[in-house]
Amino acid sequence: MEYRRLGGSGMKISSISLGGWTTFGGSIEDAKLAERIIDIAHEGGVNFFDQADVYSGGESEKMMGAILKKFDRDNLVISSKCYWPFSDDVNGRGLSRKHIMQSIEGSLKRLQTDYLDIYFCHRYDTETPLEETVNAMTDLVRQGRILYWGTSEWSGAQIADAVGIAKANGLVAPVTEQPQYSLAHRTRVETEILPVTEKHGIGLVCWSPLGMGVLTGKFDAGEVEGARLSSTKIGQDLRTPEIIEKVRQLKQVADELGISRTTLALAWVLRQPGVSSAIVGATKEAQITENLKGSGVKLEAAVLEKIDGIFGLK
Repeated sequence: MEYRRLGGSGMKISSISLGGWTTFGGSIEDAKLAERIIDIAHEGGVNFFDQADVYSGGESEKMMGAILKKFDRDNLVISSKCYWPFSDDVNGRGLSRKHIMQSIEGSLKRLQTDYLDIYFCHRYDTETPLEETVNAMTDLVRQGRILYWGTSEWSGAQIADAVGIAKANGLVAPVTEQPQYSLAHRTRVETEILPVTEKHGIGLVCWSPLGMGVLTGKFDAGEVEGARLSSTKIGQDLRTPEIIEKVRQLKQVADELGISRTTLALAWVLRQPGVSSAIVGATKEAQITENLKGSGVKLEAAVLEKIDGIFGLK
């Protein structure tokens, strides 16, 4: 397993990390299967486990937390997120100080830990002054309830504003951004996000690096019955005939290298110096085993040129 610094911070995280979205507490309700998947990830060198309070209504945090507690907490990097509604209360959403302080308590309890290594603002809150959010996150860091904070799916301008507010007022700036980034979804990150995050020492931890499964080749013949996202609107823009045809073309590149398209897609995301980790999901032991192979694979310039010929910037 390769380990990378989280942006300009001193903390190192595994280049392949395990997330809980659509998986634990949702697609997987079997505690024994969940434990086997996490065990394989941990044995393979994964130290970064990503969560959010809204994943399966908190059940994902509960399931993962119950398993992770058997490991040495000092050797783990555990993250969660807040923003999305977690109750019907008028203040049960967003990035106000009130919601942030309530949300962190719930996540810590469900994950059975005293602190989070990273706490993400799950989206940008247009109804809360950014100064209030940065102040609240700074207080959590100074209280020791979180070590670092980050953003998720924020624009480059919003990230830059947060950094500016922190530096101008002696507050703690974000050290990470969690965007969707893959071969099939690359333009926004490469043209808008990376120019800002690299400038400010902010590391990307990317969700859906496999294009919600499309880049593995599982949709080569069309929709897959039983696939986690096949019956939902989520990711439909990645399951178009055009993209599926490109994924078929990608197979030749992977075959020439003697690796799977899964490994190739993860290695491609990790080729980017501004990326600290690629967050994967898994519902089977074989999936996490295959995902781990994406770490440490170096792609030559000629290979990257071939890939760009298939999946170029739009």
